[in-house]
Amino acid sequence: MSEPRRTVFGGRRAVPPNNSNAAENDPPTVELQGLVPRGVNLQDYLNVTGVHLFKERLDSNKVDHHTDKYDSNKLIVRRGQSFYIQIDFNRPYDPRRDLFRVEYVIGRYPQENKGTYIPVPIVSELQSGKWGAKIIMRGDRFVRLSIQSSPECIVGKFRMYVAVWTPYGILRTRRNPDTDTYILFNPWCEEDAVYLDDDKEKEEYVLNDIGVIFYGDSNNVRSRSWSYGQFEDGILDACLYMMDRAQMDLSGRGNPIKVSRVGSAMVNSKDDNGVLVGSWDNIYAYGVPPSAWTGSIDILLEYKSSQNPVRYGQCWVFAGVFNTFLRCLGIPARVVTNYFSAHDNDANLQMDIFLEEDGNVNSGMTKDSVWNYHCWNEAWMTRPDLPVGFGGWQAVDSTPQENSDGMYRCGPASVQAIKHGHVCFQFDAPFVFAEVNSDLVYITAKKDGTQVVEAVDTTHVGKLIVTKEVGGDGMQDITDTYKFQEGQKEERLALETALMYGVKKPLNTDGVTKSRSEVDMDFEVENAVLGKDFTLTITFQNNSPNSYGISAYLTGSITFYTGVSKEEFKNETFNMTLEPLSLKKKEVLVRASEYLGQLLEQASLHFFVTARVNDTRDILAKQKSTVLIVPKVIIKVRGSKMVGSDMVVTVEFTNPLKETLQNVWIHLDGPGVMKPMRKMFREIRPNSTVQWEEVCRPWVSGRRKLMASLTSDSLRHVYGELDLQIQRPPS
Repeated sequence: MSEPRRTVFGGRRAVPPNNSNAAENDPPTVELQGLVPRGVNLQDYLNVTGVHLFKERLDSNKVDHHTDKYDSNKLIVRRGQSFYIQIDFNRPYDPRRDLFRVEYVIGRYPQENKGTYIPVPIVSELQSGKWGAKIIMRGDRFVRLSIQSSPECIVGKFRMYVAVWTPYGILRTRRNPDTDTYILFNPWCEEDAVYLDDDKEKEEYVLNDIGVIFYGDSNNVRSRSWSYGQFEDGILDACLYMMDRAQMDLSGRGNPIKVSRVGSAMVNSKDDNGVLVGSWDNIYAYGVPPSAWTGSIDILLEYKSSQNPVRYGQCWVFAGVFNTFLRCLGIPARVVTNYFSAHDNDANLQMDIFLEEDGNVNSGMTKDSVWNYHCWNEAWMTRPDLPVGFGGWQAVDSTPQENSDGMYRCGPASVQAIKHGHVCFQFDAPFVFAEVNSDLVYITAKKDGTQVVEAVDTTHVGKLIVTKEVGGDGMQDITDTYKFQEGQKEERLALETALMYGVKKPLNTDGVTKSRSEVDMDFEVENAVLGKDFTLTITFQNNSPNSYGISAYLTGSITFYTGVSKEEFKNETFNMTLEPLSLKKKEVLVRASEYLGQLLEQASLHFFVTARVNDTRDILAKQKSTVLIVPKVIIKVRGSKMVGSDMVVTVEFTNPLKETLQNVWIHLDGPGVMKPMRKMFREIRPNSTVQWEEVCRPWVSGRRKLMASLTSDSLRHVYGELDLQIQRPPS
């Protein structure tokens, strides 16, 4: 029999890296200190005959640790807080002559100094902040222990052993998967780095498994529910597997800064075969369109079972899955939406939009983009690596946008540091600062190579930053946590502070900007319904006693929500004369036939208006986006809304378009009510209705929600939801 292949360490380390929670290497059941004399039977000494973990859903271990919602038959506890176990022996335990201890082990190469091998001493009194086990009850042949873990303990799945000392060595229990213990972050423990003092916020940001994600644009905020499903069967193991796939050293898994940074890299598949493949090209032939997902459960379970990235995601999907990862491990987290979110490619803290001399956008030179909206996450933790005052909410973003230390990840960046412009503090603060607080600079690139700053819009980027309110489905405006009010001295000071901390700004906009034009221009887009015509109204205000001639140019483009244009569907040039001190409006009709043929999944249209005041040569520029109003999926239920009782769910959709929808998929999900499922309809003809019925049996009581999404070849981002109150069965 050949010898097992040995790991070569190259002289640098004594043991291999311990970076897999799933890998195991069991300690020996007998550790002898020499030869055992003839006639001595080790079984005559104290022997363990059984271990009880009190791990049922209603046991105090799970209720007190707020882990009773996890669909798992294993013990799940939070660090820094005591829990109970019982050890059965072959004879009564005598503390004067019997010595034993509990051991917790994680990974294949456990070491006590790395926190991966934890011998828990039996103590007379538990000490705050330290591992210890106190005997709280002694029976005929058993002892009951209260075990307290360290609030800095590694987060993961530990193997548990009981070791008994004899004069000849140690006797240890065999490996028993039933005694495996998951230890999580603990927002209820004041000594934990993720401690959150507000009970309602803990209920929302740790225990709520259904969320609301906002999208659309700042003038037309839309929302959709998302099933985080952090307590569903298999999700906790999937989250631990993500850290294994990242080859994250186990000794770092007790640090929420490191865990959230690794998570932000692993939720996207770029450079590390993480959970989700991003796709923004509107072609999803080999996977599920991002708009079809209703939650994180299917995505994480598929990733764990296939061990391959799941197709496809966009920012709100990345944020939804990342939120599941953080909440599942016990880190308070929420999804944040930033409207008009800047993607600063050259890190100069400004969005440079280059114009031709005639006012058209020079797409070749314009590399920066402004997303209609962008979703990321915030995670709550202390930041001992930063000066005092920068703990609390940290921005973390798993959408692959820019490289950070060699990988596509972002954060954690202190939201407080971003607000004050202290972008020198790790991680990735300059990028997040630019997303919420950079200036939009319109620059004319002249044929002679010179560049002239035509206008600076300091209020367009980061127009509105929102998250779900605590305890409800409404919207909470958190813009003031990221930035001071636009136009205030503090807001400009924060920008200057950010620039001072070494962020390059090659084009100086201060003092270069032309004097303010005597003509103001703005435009409004009326709320537009998919498949209907709508009007765009441009307003010119002449503030001078002079008469001016105006040459204006309007373009309308189908855009990805990232602000990148797919196709121009409308362009119109017009001239007008402005009388002194007058206001004049120009209405432009946009016909459905102009945009319907090439719509992208978010039904987003972008309009850009540039105008030249002929007499002064001043350039006026404005851009706005609008999201078309799409139809909804209708969900109905009948039957008893009670745990364990059958309930019929009906999903209904009517096609409002004048064309037939092809390859229609409807996804249906309801955490605690039904498992995620989907159904395909080959086609839905104009004005016709399809119905789908499923029978389900809820297993979680209280406020629940059903969610449905519809996707087809030509229509996506169609949603519906229904709030339910599920009753407990009569006792």
